[in-house]
Amino acid sequence: MFQKQAAVFLYAVSPVHMGAGQAIDVIDNPIQRERHTGHPCFAGSGIKGAVRHSFEALLTGSTGEHAEAMRQDVSKTIDRLLGPESSSGELHAGAVSFGDAQLVALPIRSLKEGYVYATCPQALARAQRLLKVAGAAVNWEVPTVKEGEALVINDGLLSDGKLHLEAFEYAKGDDARQLSDIAADLASKALPDSKPDAKEYDFFREKLEKDLIVLHDTDFSYFAKHAMLVEPHVRINPETGTASDGGLFYTENLPPESIMIAPLMASQTRTGKGKDQEIPAEGVLSQIKTLIDTKLLQIGGDATTGRGLVVANVVGG
Repeated sequence: MFQKQAAVFLYAVSPVHMGAGQAIDVIDNPIQRERHTGHPCFAGSGIKGAVRHSFEALLTGSTGEHAEAMRQDVSKTIDRLLGPESSSGELHAGAVSFGDAQLVALPIRSLKEGYVYATCPQALARAQRLLKVAGAAVNWEVPTVKEGEALVINDGLLSDGKLHLEAFEYAKGDDARQLSDIAADLASKALPDSKPDAKEYDFFREKLEKDLIVLHDTDFSYFAKHAMLVEPHVRINPETGTASDGGLFYTENLPPESIMIAPLMASQTRTGKGKDQEIPAEGVLSQIKTLIDTKLLQIGGDATTGRGLVVANVVGG
């Protein structure tokens, strides 16, 4: 039983390919999607694996007189928090669980201002639910919007009173009273806080505050399906240096600037070595938060081509 809960926002810095493993459409390498909504998602197991890999990568780069001792100590901590490797000879459950990441907002190309952060009542309601479970303060209500309309904060996005996204035109909705509060709250939670020596997220935080728009669930589902980044790849024959027959394939990626949210749960460690050696749930959550909060993680495949970079931001707990 998990005693502590938090939520983790994952903000895509690069395209992210969390592969589904099989092609069921024209895309050879599709990304993971929820069956009932069709929205992109990240499997919790993939997030947990990325966290373990990032933890171990920090150890690999450690140098100095005490580096080896530190590596051994931190390796034990990894096993206590995330569970031991199957080949370690130990058998106990990890104390940290990541749920599947759900979509909060998508970047969609706009006629004005380059792109917008688009969301829908369904995505906002699910994010609100996770935030409240995590104990985070949420002081806004999910808005309603009609099909074919969009709720807009920034009138500078409009052209002749209409919002143009990709090849589609949307009328300006009326019920945008809560939208400024929603945008400000998501901007403060989804991206790391601004610091004097780390202002690289200020532009995106400010843009999210003014360029968040809300579409009807049906309108948003189209973009969740068709606004992904699709890249063609060609397999080269090493002997001839030319394209192999049948070597053309397409890979789908979640676009950069996308925002996801996942539940994070913690329990007391369960190593079976006595209660005096166990870490309570509060300590487990604190340690995992220290490890990943505001850090750059690599999630999914194609790491050697710069894919899968996300910034984690932990809220609640």
